[in-house]
Amino acid sequence: MLDTTVLRHAADRAVRHYEDLDHLPVAARASYPELLGRLDRPLPDRGVDPVRVIDELIDDTLDGFVGAGGPRFFGWVIGGSTPGAIAADWLMSAWDQNAAIYQCSPAAAVAEEVAGAWLKDVLGLPSDASFGLVTGCQMAHFTALAAARHSLYRDRGVDVERDGLFGAPRVRVITGDHRHESLIRAIRYLGFGAGSVQQVRLDDDGRMNMVALEEALAADPGAPTIVCLMAGDLNTGAADPFHAACDLAHARGAWVHVDGAFGLWMNASPARRSMLDGVERADSWATDGHKWLQLPYDNGFAFVRNAAMHHAALAMTAGYFIPPDGSGRDQVNWNPEWSRRARGVVAYAALRCLGREGVARLVDEACRLTERLVEGLGRLPGCEVMAPARMNQGLVRFVAPDGAHDAFTDRVTDAIREEGTAWFGASTWRGLRVMRISVCNHRTTDADVDRTLDAVERVLARVS
Repeated sequence: MLDTTVLRHAADRAVRHYEDLDHLPVAARASYPELLGRLDRPLPDRGVDPVRVIDELIDDTLDGFVGAGGPRFFGWVIGGSTPGAIAADWLMSAWDQNAAIYQCSPAAAVAEEVAGAWLKDVLGLPSDASFGLVTGCQMAHFTALAAARHSLYRDRGVDVERDGLFGAPRVRVITGDHRHESLIRAIRYLGFGAGSVQQVRLDDDGRMNMVALEEALAADPGAPTIVCLMAGDLNTGAADPFHAACDLAHARGAWVHVDGAFGLWMNASPARRSMLDGVERADSWATDGHKWLQLPYDNGFAFVRNAAMHHAALAMTAGYFIPPDGSGRDQVNWNPEWSRRARGVVAYAALRCLGREGVARLVDEACRLTERLVEGLGRLPGCEVMAPARMNQGLVRFVAPDGAHDAFTDRVTDAIREEGTAWFGASTWRGLRVMRISVCNHRTTDADVDRTLDAVERVLARVS
């Protein structure tokens, strides 16, 4: 008889950990030597009892995890999984489906198809756009820009899927100075090379400068071009002027792609979607599900206006495929993976649990709490707001008596993490060291903001 005791035991311990997240230290406590000393056991010749393995795994690693799923993690834009999403993710592991083609798992294919339609609705994207569910925003960039590559080269008589890039004209990629490294990595994967990226300056509001974009486009009007816009700068939350940028880019035949890793979710909120006015005019979009939608890792979404370009860039077949009967969608034709989790089921469950109003409430509440946190930090002695809260991002720095503000900011940020109440990360912005504030967790409350402000005040008093 199959022994499932370990499944129930692991579920019980996982639930207890999830319930305790509000009270656990946010920073990891164990050092690398400590973790290695516990985990680096000899591989046994005979298997160990699964319950013992799970208990020892938890005991050996628990203080080596960062409490990113808890309510006071403010370092990067990381959401905290909701119970419904976790439950669906557990089911997918138990159901053990390879969601590559319809025939391999019809239910998984249909759930993904419905989830994709719901996502376009929530994100305010064209209803006829295609979509692919991937591991995260980096692979969403890769997927969307593969479609861009196909489209730009097809227009110039190049079959890039057949012949590759040999002899093809070089694609240039125009971005703002605020572009994210995941975009650059996707560009490298696609064979464009990091040297194809041309960064243009930002305006005083932190958005792509339209004069600079126009000059860049005019400098080589015949070059196949991708213009990458930001829906939410990682440091300040600034969003590019989409109407003006799309007008300029499309007039030159350029493909417009939007990095909306977290900012695209402003469209889910009726109160905040004006921040992204015109974003729907782009040709492709990339975003994450493990941020605002609060899905477990790893979940990302790519959308492409021209479904034919998307399909042509990624579609494939094999002799052992069962011929489709036209009633189901083969997921493998819309994303770069073959063997893959049925992540569409998790997105489907999360969206049903939340509904449109629930997603909007998540966005609005996190943005409100970010404003409270940034403003509260700015009122503390020795803390200066460098970028006020916009979307769910903000920046502060700590002012040193000796004028060495950069080193002092790093020192205070480190001390806050070590104190354990909250987790912040440092960054460089406009040549200055700053502490980033990002709120993106459904569990964060006003009480968490108050606890964090008290902790930072204590740390400042001690460090100063």
